[in-house]
Amino acid sequence: MKIAIVCYPTFGGSGVVATELGIALSKRGHEIHFVTYKQPVRLEYLSTSIHYHEVSVPEYPLFHYQPYELALSSKLVNVVQKHKIDILHVHYAIPHAYAGFMAQQMLLEEGKKLPMMTTLHGTDITLVGSHSFYKPAVNFSINKSDVVTSVSESLKQDTFESFDIKKEIEVVPNFIDLSNLNENFEECKRHMVAFEDEKVITHVSNLREVKRLNDVIEVFFRIQSKIKSKLVIVGDGPDREKALQLAKKLNIRDKVIFLGKSNEVERILCYSDLFLLPSEKESFGLAALEAMAHRVPVISSNAGGLPEVNIHGVSGFLSNIGDVEDMAANGIKILSDEKVLENFKKGARQIAEKFDVKRVVCQYEKLYQKMI
Repeated sequence: MKIAIVCYPTFGGSGVVATELGIALSKRGHEIHFVTYKQPVRLEYLSTSIHYHEVSVPEYPLFHYQPYELALSSKLVNVVQKHKIDILHVHYAIPHAYAGFMAQQMLLEEGKKLPMMTTLHGTDITLVGSHSFYKPAVNFSINKSDVVTSVSESLKQDTFESFDIKKEIEVVPNFIDLSNLNENFEECKRHMVAFEDEKVITHVSNLREVKRLNDVIEVFFRIQSKIKSKLVIVGDGPDREKALQLAKKLNIRDKVIFLGKSNEVERILCYSDLFLLPSEKESFGLAALEAMAHRVPVISSNAGGLPEVNIHGVSGFLSNIGDVEDMAANGIKILSDEKVLENFKKGARQIAEKFDVKRVVCQYEKLYQKMI
C-alpha cells in the first residue's frame, strides 16, 4: 500500500510513534510518504520506500496567524494525486484530522476517494481538543474519519466522555521497536553520574506541570534518605527551575543531575535502576515503556493509560496521583534488595515485549485493509 502519514515532526510522543510506525511499515513492503512542515526527528533516512514532503506556509501580511491547515490540506491533495496514495493516516486530531477531511473533500471533487484514519494520542483530546474554541471542529473531524484509533483504553473512554462520537474507536497501543534498541554500549558511563554503591533513578519528560516534577523530587528525597542514590532528570521545560529550587530547599541539590534535552536517552537508561513517572495525566506512558524495554522498573501514578503499561507488582508499582509517600515506599522496596530489583527488571522487559512493534504494526495493517 501507499500510505501518507501526517504528524508533528518534533520530540513529542505522537510524532515519535508516527515516525516509527512509518519506518516499520516500510520494512513490511509499504510505500510511506510523510507530509509535515519539517522532517521528523526520528526519520534519519529516506529511501525508495520512505519519502518526505515539506509543507510550506508562505507568509502574507494579511494573516496574523499563517493558515497551516490550508497549506497542509493542499499539500496532501498534491501528494495523493502525484503518488497515487491509497491511505491517509493522521496522528493527533488538531489540526491534522481537520486538514485531512478538507483534502478528502477536494479529492472527491475530482473523483478520488481517499480513506482516512485518525489516531488520537492524548492532549489533542484531553486538553487542547476539549477547549471550547476547538471542540466542534475536533468532534466533526473525528466523526468524519473512516477509522479512529486511540493509543489506550483510557484515552478511548476519555474521548467518548468529552465528545459526541458516533463511531467505534479501535485501541491500538503505542509500541517500541525492541530490535532497534541499542543495549550494547561499549561503556555505560554510569560512573559519570553515580558512585559504585549508589543507585541511579531517572525521570524523562518535557518538564511541564502535568508531569508533576516536584513529586519526582519529593519521591527521590524520601528514597535517598534510605538508599544511596542519584536522580537524573532528562528534558527541559517550564518546571525545571521550580524543581531545582525544591532540591536546594531539601538539601539534595548535589544528588540531582539536570541533563537537559538529550538524544542519548538509551545510554542513560542503560545504567538506570528505577524510573519515576508521577504524572497527573498520561494517555499511554511511552517514556515508561521505553524505560521498561531497557529493563528499568517503573514507579508511576495510576493516571490515564499508565495501568495498561506499567503492571503493578510486575514491571513496577502504581500509586494514586500525588501520593509521594507510597511511591517512595515502593521505590525503596524495589531498590533495597538486589534479588527483588532483578525480578522487577525482568518483569519490566517481559511486559515491554508485549508492546513490540511487530505485534502492533499488524493491527494497523488490518485496519488499513478494512478501510480499502
